[in-house]
Amino acid sequence: MTEWLTRLGEYLSYPFVQSALIVGVLIALCSALLGVTLVLRRFSFIGDGLSHTAFGALAVAAVLHLTDRMLLVLPVTVLCAVLLLRTGKNKKTSGDASVAMLSVGAMALGYLLLNLFPASGNVAGDVCSSLFGSTSILTLSRTEVVLCIVLSVLVLAAFVLLYRRLFAVTFDAAFAEASGVNVGLYNLLIAVISAVIIVLAMNLVGSLLVSALLIFPALSAMRVYRSFLGVTVCAGILSVVCTVLGLLASILFDTPVGATVVAADVLAYFVFALIGRLKKN
Repeated sequence: MTEWLTRLGEYLSYPFVQSALIVGVLIALCSALLGVTLVLRRFSFIGDGLSHTAFGALAVAAVLHLTDRMLLVLPVTVLCAVLLLRTGKNKKTSGDASVAMLSVGAMALGYLLLNLFPASGNVAGDVCSSLFGSTSILTLSRTEVVLCIVLSVLVLAAFVLLYRRLFAVTFDAAFAEASGVNVGLYNLLIAVISAVIIVLAMNLVGSLLVSALLIFPALSAMRVYRSFLGVTVCAGILSVVCTVLGLLASILFDTPVGATVVAADVLAYFVFALIGRLKKN
């Protein structure tokens, strides 16, 4: 135990580990706050669709040898989020069908491009790290760290300032619209914020595991709390704790960062499910 604490103290003295923790905490907090809204509105599947789209954009950026891939991935994912919102209103194509088409198509295109124009000699390794996360959170450049912090702060500020409107749109969109709230605008805002968070979260857990950051903290909090505020606060705190524990555990035991963080979220879900069952009894 003493040896682990010594090693941990040594690792925490490194600037790149400190940056990873700051970025990881901000991403986890934003993901949890948005996740509550998405779960309550039954939009959880959007996380999968956008993360797969982001993988396709990431593959294109790798083929083009872009130094800062986020410059391409972020706008493409935001654009796809807006398109999903628009096509979801089309009676000929339902929302879930649109998500399925876009996500599968983007994944296939991305994998095809990486095989046809490999960015490195290890295509399988590149694909695996993009899908399941890698040590990229520990090797972020100063520009990427600053960009992640700025985007995360903007997302948090939007959520805090627009909390009441988001609450109204989440629980009763028809009533909110009748009350004069521009529901379409807030739906668009939620779609754009979802895209931004998913692109940021890919640095932490990879494109296939992004949905876990959105869903598990919200579902865990719902097992114990019943109010929107209680669930939101609990989900945010829980997500941050699980992310910090997962990051530190991955550093100590040399395990994959994304999988370790998600494993911590899964474990927390079962603990909260047990607490919720005990409260009912």
